[in-house]
Amino acid sequence: MSSTEEEHLRKTDTSSRFDFKKEEKFAFRAGKGLTEDTVRVISEDKGEPEWMLNRRLKSLKFWEALPMPTDWPGQPDLSEVDVNEIIPYIRPDVEVRGGVKDWNDLPDEIKDTFDKLGIPEAERTSLAGVGAQYESEIVYQNMSTEWEEKGVIFMDMDRAVREHPDIVQEYFMTKCVPPSDNKFAALHGAIWSGGSFVYVPEDIQVQLPVQAYFRMNSAGMGQFEHTLIIAEAGSEVHYIEGCSAPRYSAFNLHSGCVEVFVKDRAHVQYSTVQNWSKNTYNLNTKRAIVETEGCMEWISGSMGSKATMLYPCTILKGRGATDTHMTIAFASSGQNIDTGAKVYHNAPDTKSSIESKSISKGGGRTNYRGLVHIAKGAVGSSSTVECDALMFDNDSTSDTMPHVEIHENNVHVAHEATVGKIGDEDIFYLQSRGLSETDAKKMIVAGFIEPITESLPIEYAVELNRLVELEMEGSLG
Repeated sequence: MSSTEEEHLRKTDTSSRFDFKKEEKFAFRAGKGLTEDTVRVISEDKGEPEWMLNRRLKSLKFWEALPMPTDWPGQPDLSEVDVNEIIPYIRPDVEVRGGVKDWNDLPDEIKDTFDKLGIPEAERTSLAGVGAQYESEIVYQNMSTEWEEKGVIFMDMDRAVREHPDIVQEYFMTKCVPPSDNKFAALHGAIWSGGSFVYVPEDIQVQLPVQAYFRMNSAGMGQFEHTLIIAEAGSEVHYIEGCSAPRYSAFNLHSGCVEVFVKDRAHVQYSTVQNWSKNTYNLNTKRAIVETEGCMEWISGSMGSKATMLYPCTILKGRGATDTHMTIAFASSGQNIDTGAKVYHNAPDTKSSIESKSISKGGGRTNYRGLVHIAKGAVGSSSTVECDALMFDNDSTSDTMPHVEIHENNVHVAHEATVGKIGDEDIFYLQSRGLSETDAKKMIVAGFIEPITESLPIEYAVELNRLVELEMEGSLG
């Protein structure tokens, strides 16, 4: 086989891992739209306690009252997002609610889907635990015995509602992301389904990552998984999230929610590689609260989707708490990827670092939208923001919209932004060293995103690089 044939096969294999469809099979499917009856049907099908139903109904009222976000400069057009056309809940046809523990017990069509996505391989080689969500519910969940014996809990959220009600009632959409936060947080609170619950006891360091993968298969559906991570004092965990969906003519909606609680001296890293199809609106709310000397890290790769609005937020609540954001966004024709970060310095000696990189081509639009807030009394705090944008052509757009609020004098805040195109001189230099024009561009982009890929486990770094290559060549979607 020639090197050209091998390259074509590799691209085809990588693309097919994400852009494939399965026949729709389900055990239960709610009707389109969002009403009180819809919320009650979902809660009843899950067998939820009354307190969770009441929280859903409260969220529904906020959804009905809050306005759509429409007045931000340069934001994605959300006029196509009509919840009345969305199927909010599909329970897949799996015998065990909350997911089987043996991969071989999954129905063949679901098992084949996640086999193509590499989930079983990743579990065997590099993960402490793995969960897989198909449509609206977790279908597979497993945790290494080693970590279970140390008290680490990793299960789907629906099961956590039943088995750990005291913890879930205390933390679920109360202290971190209330349903009143924004319209899509309220939507999520009303019809959430699936997601992960992670609890790490005091002073336990989970040496291997835990992963959850979320797959939408059906056309015109919404996925609303909820992730709740609680890291007790002195603990450590790395959570990895992957997302994908095939492309349909009807739009899909993803509106998940992530709540992270980092206690004193704890360390949480949250990494996500999202490769939604280009008919998907990706509208998430992610937030962490960090106590004294705790550390939160957000690492994110956003590709695919027709539109993304995603701004992970960290509240530095305790003295000496730290926060890091590293993000890469890629937009091609017809895409508006609006991402950023929000950090609230609410205590002395807190530190944050935001590094954002974006690539746009073929008329795509990327935008960094960020907020750094330093409260009165947060003396000795510091924050640095660095935004770098790379454009392939004159039709593409990239903007930086930082917002800084400083209410204390003894602090240090710095912001730097650069926007540039791939220079002809750079390409010519690399071509003079024997590279083709295509390979030269790939090398420049790989170097541009290297700070992000270096922060990921090797298998995810390789995958992110491949996805960027495919987006550059228009091979996806």
